[in-house]
Amino acid sequence: MFREILFDTISLLTILNPIAAAAIMLSLVRYSEIKTVSLKTSFAVFIASVVTMVAGGMILKFFGINIPSIKAIGGVVLLIIALNMIQGKEIAPTNTTKDEHNAAEEKDDVAIIPLAIPILFGPGVITTIIVLSEKHTTFKGKIVLLIAIMLSSFLTYLTLRNGAIISKYLGINGLKIVTRIMGLIIGAISFLFLIGGIKALWYS
Repeated sequence: MFREILFDTISLLTILNPIAAAAIMLSLVRYSEIKTVSLKTSFAVFIASVVTMVAGGMILKFFGINIPSIKAIGGVVLLIIALNMIQGKEIAPTNTTKDEHNAAEEKDDVAIIPLAIPILFGPGVITTIIVLSEKHTTFKGKIVLLIAIMLSSFLTYLTLRNGAIISKYLGINGLKIVTRIMGLIIGAISFLFLIGGIKALWYS
């Protein structure tokens, strides 16, 4: 159970990429607003994740989309995110655009949009939660995933809350190194999803 929680938490946390989000947040809010924005953003991520865990599979079934298909396309989405992170790009194109980032600078409240959605909670996270939710079919499995969502949301809050300190000590080069390492992890997860989805579709 511990290993499952650890795997799910690492999977979600690396795809959320709160370190990169913290760097973006610092460019959008005043120092006095960091605590409030961090709390609202991480709570919004938690709520969106739980809703996806509960309703994501039902929505897919309603539209007649099977899980292997989601795993396959999800693997592609995660691979794109991973490649952008490995290249050291600040904002993955699958999450948000530079125009959206510039528009966010003019907003009074950026905690929900664009920080929580789509910078943190983007298509990669949605796909991952749906796939993990279908993997954990038992009540115990759902509890494991819920704990992982809680942990990743809490760690996201801590990262955002201490974003200024992290950025100060890591610096630009340090942030890029961490982003590249997380990109490698996401890349490995993307291949697990992609190959698993293709195999399931092939033998179905």
